Amino acid sequence: MRTGSDYVGSLRDGRAVMLDGEQVDDVTKHPAFSGVVRTMAMMHDVAADPADRDVYTYPSPRDGSPVHTWWMIPRDRDDLAARRRAITAWSELSCGFLGRSPDHVASFLAGFAGSLPLFAEGGQMFADNVERFYEHARDESLYLSYTIIHPTVDRTKPPHQQYAPNLYVSVLREADDGIVLQGAQMLGTGSVMSDYILVSCILPLPEGSEDYALSVVVPNNAAGLRIYSRRSYADGTSSTHDHPLSNRFDETDSLVVFDEVFVPWEHVFAYRNIAVTSGQFQRTAAHSLGNTQAQIRFATKLRYFAGLAHRILDGAGVSGDPKNRMRLGQLAGRCMLPEAYVHAAESRCTIDQYGVANPHHATLYSAMSMQPGLMNEVIFSLRELTGGSVIQLPSSRASFGDPLSAEHTDRYIRWPEVSADERVRLLNLAWDSIGSEFAGRHMQYEMFYAGDPSVVQMRSFNTYQWDEATRLVDDCLAGVAGHDDTGM
Repeated sequence: MRTGSDYVGSLRDGRAVMLDGEQVDDVTKHPAFSGVVRTMAMMHDVAADPADRDVYTYPSPRDGSPVHTWWMIPRDRDDLAARRRAITAWSELSCGFLGRSPDHVASFLAGFAGSLPLFAEGGQMFADNVERFYEHARDESLYLSYTIIHPTVDRTKPPHQQYAPNLYVSVLREADDGIVLQGAQMLGTGSVMSDYILVSCILPLPEGSEDYALSVVVPNNAAGLRIYSRRSYADGTSSTHDHPLSNRFDETDSLVVFDEVFVPWEHVFAYRNIAVTSGQFQRTAAHSLGNTQAQIRFATKLRYFAGLAHRILDGAGVSGDPKNRMRLGQLAGRCMLPEAYVHAAESRCTIDQYGVANPHHATLYSAMSMQPGLMNEVIFSLRELTGGSVIQLPSSRASFGDPLSAEHTDRYIRWPEVSADERVRLLNLAWDSIGSEFAGRHMQYEMFYAGDPSVVQMRSFNTYQWDEATRLVDDCLAGVAGHDDTGM
């Protein structure tokens, strides 16, 4: 079990993180990243605390030592429930705002490791590589992020027909002891602060794209690897008081560039194999386990939003008003849906051909298809509820420093039973949740978390029980045909 200090120390490894055209010397100290690194260190300490071992850990199959529960390969419904409890507790530490915390990609790796015969289709060595790395990552509490989407250069052409060769991560050349990669991948969320990056392609690849059909893990400090972070929403924030979420939970998103990056064979899971590269997501439990983690986290975020709405109405002294209770009830109904979906998918789980318990696919994909709409509705409800209050706040904590300004602020910005300081703290939290750049990024993130909505909708279509639904219609029609209107 890694502690917070262990984790922070591991980030000082010479990784090439680029921000504003310069390489960041130490991501643990740079203001763009230090806040979220501190948060992640805190989360490691909580999970490593012996007092919470029953929630966060299970015995390693290797030697019985405690390891994080999200690495568990679930074999039945009880295992899925244990994973849910651990992931829920973990996500509550960030109110659901860390979308790519370590439990996310760990869930994908658990699906991979539970489906080794799939990787063996490309050669037994690849299955052995998956198993070996999974056990190492599990027992060392490693943090993996992933880059599994190609940059949006020309979506009308497959990877091998782009305007330049090796534009996306692909095989540049092969060596006796490994392969050399060239190209880039997008949306490396959390890659600034993870240990390894899983590099692959989640979308099906056409024939001719074999050089792009890969699944590998690469340490973040690999030679030739550059992590280009987007603009930070934490850097430049005045304080946690003024920016309570962005100051602590901005996990950043990055373009990850591979410039002749060497990957040893032991870190290769799929190599120039279109079927295995696609199958690792489509024919294993990886996709359902990883996206169940995402829905658990999303349920936590919506529960936070519901609590925020209640606290704001409490502070204003109007939460007892019947109309406001109805508004809160409507909001609660929306916020409860992802949690209900998670429990339903878990209770209807199936055991796949590899003996891995899969949350019910149709239920899971239904939840994913509703995610963008739910996020939009909940945010809109909070915007209606807060009105102009969140855009008429003191410019910063420093506004309370001048005695006359403090007097005016306390006189005019308070609630009946709540001081100006308390009100401003709560409304700053609300603005960072629904209106700041950080909030805007999260709105976009939840809308497109699962990719293009059409992809999610097709998964929902493909997994729904259409035969049962159409049978009901056919039975009803048969009853109509057999009904004698004369009553004879």
